[in-house]
Amino acid sequence: MTVRPAPSSAAPPADPVPPADAALLDNPAWAALTGPHAHFAERLGRAARYPVDVSPFTALADPADPRAWQDLAALAGAPGSTLAVTAAETAPAGWEPQESGAGVQLVATALRTEPAPEAVRLGPADVPEMLDLVARTKPGPFLPRTVLLGDYLGLRVDGRLVAMAGERLRLPGWTEISAVCTDPAHRGRGLATRLVRAVAHGIEQRGDTPFLHTAADNAAAIRLYESLGFTLRRRTAFLLVRSPGRSAAQ
Repeated sequence: MTVRPAPSSAAPPADPVPPADAALLDNPAWAALTGPHAHFAERLGRAARYPVDVSPFTALADPADPRAWQDLAALAGAPGSTLAVTAAETAPAGWEPQESGAGVQLVATALRTEPAPEAVRLGPADVPEMLDLVARTKPGPFLPRTVLLGDYLGLRVDGRLVAMAGERLRLPGWTEISAVCTDPAHRGRGLATRLVRAVAHGIEQRGDTPFLHTAADNAAAIRLYESLGFTLRRRTAFLLVRSPGRSAAQ
């Protein structure tokens, strides 16, 4: 005689939480401006940008789509406006390239994260000090309201801000670590590493995966981030362009 087990009253195991969509990282500014950062977005059709005092970045739904560039021209306003377009290597005829840049994108795959109890949370009242530190260290764009994009942490010595790091682009399942910088007089003490681990800890606590960008020719930064547990994912590009005349935008 076959004995059949009694039916179980236990609920079936829950489906695992799906991993974040890595494809979003191919056009992260667009994913941010149409996702968690939509409340910042100035958007017209297939083009979007941050307010000019928050971030210089603009994004297109598809940088290969001429219609997206037409929307961007209209969004830019006055002909001849200068725009930093992310995820784009070339611009259509009529757009005047001013500068181009190559970067790399790294994703946390084996990063050990931990809080930094000695770090202080930075906010709008700290912006003058943050802007001063950025001016001396040049980690990348940081504007008067960039601090509103996410959490920023800093380290002080004798009351003076000497290192900081924080969050910039935030998209579904991912948050970018940015503005990592240390006063030259305080380098070599691991301050940036402590802050990167602490900012990443906060990102992981809410279920996101940290990622970051740096210049493709910044070999020292790439080595540092890889030693911390970041993995190079892809090369990136951006264009600083001047928008076309009115007839080309219509």
